[in-house]
Amino acid sequence: MTDTLSPAKSKRLISLDALRGLTIAAMVIVNDPGTWQHIYWPLRHAEWNGCTITDLIFPFFLFIVGVSIALAYSKRVEANVPKKSLYRKIIIRAINIYLLGLFLWLWPEFDFSSIRWVGVLQRISFVFLVCALLFLNTNWKQQIKIGAAILVLYYIIIAYIPVPGIGKPDLSIPEGNWANYLDTLILPGVMYQKTWDPEGLLSTFPAIVSGIIGMLIGKLYLSVKDENKRLVWLFFVGFAMFLAGGLWNWFFPINKNLWTSSFVLYTAGLGTLGLAACILIVDIWGYTKWTFLGRVYGANAITSYVLAGMLTLVFYRIKFGGVSLNGWFMNGLTPLGFDPRFVSMLYAVIYMLIIFIPALIMYRKKIFIKV
Repeated sequence: MTDTLSPAKSKRLISLDALRGLTIAAMVIVNDPGTWQHIYWPLRHAEWNGCTITDLIFPFFLFIVGVSIALAYSKRVEANVPKKSLYRKIIIRAINIYLLGLFLWLWPEFDFSSIRWVGVLQRISFVFLVCALLFLNTNWKQQIKIGAAILVLYYIIIAYIPVPGIGKPDLSIPEGNWANYLDTLILPGVMYQKTWDPEGLLSTFPAIVSGIIGMLIGKLYLSVKDENKRLVWLFFVGFAMFLAGGLWNWFFPINKNLWTSSFVLYTAGLGTLGLAACILIVDIWGYTKWTFLGRVYGANAITSYVLAGMLTLVFYRIKFGGVSLNGWFMNGLTPLGFDPRFVSMLYAVIYMLIIFIPALIMYRKKIFIKV
């Protein structure tokens, strides 16, 4: 999990901290525009098949979860920390993250009659739990086999096995696949898109592979001691996955909502390339000043994300003179001739910087909250 690697006395991989925090900052920006009616298209999710920059954020986060697990738990295994104590901490952390996801959905009305049992934090909790347990009980070769098996089986199930009441799967619509069918059949509560959910049950399995790939990249980083060879391997593996995902897209469309196998490889490849570039620029060349925002956000990643979700009560829901703060902002700048999309994005950036303030205070006071 991102908070697994809280700042400690040991040497930090600054590039990973920066990438983690920048991912959280990007999450806040895309989740909190001035208005959903006016958004630049890269800041929107693809409606169905396809991938925008926004669609990269969540898989990058899960990829970083995997890398963090490899770096953190390798040290614990080498120190002969009893697995029993590690299991306990892993399970408690996963439960805490899951409960935070439920809390954010219920906030602030706490209407338990319309609870959503799945979601972003809920998926993070499952990915962290499964990946951490796999890391402690399997080797990298077994992890590759497990990840590959999940991606292939998921492809067969989603693309070829007939869906009851529908027949041949229809990947052009949300309701034409096994992921939606099982969610409708099994999932209690409400779904995010009313008739389907992008963080549903079946699609969580390939999401776990995003974390597994992160663990494998973390293992690769630790195994190759020579900096130049390490970078070559990271760039090579990243590009290979990116290319494989693009090719698989011809047969199994890249789709975040279904978290398709092609989407896993495509985004994990880009995540690996991004991490390699950050390692080169930050850890090797030493250009660290630009990473400050990322390091601050990354130090309390989940805490910052939860805070951003809670403060929407003030910045989006409470009315001042009958208008919310985001409404005042949009109404104040748009008539001056600014593009409404620009104003909406500016509000999101300002909101991200507001969330940065408490994150910075915690960072400077060395308060690192492990969820």
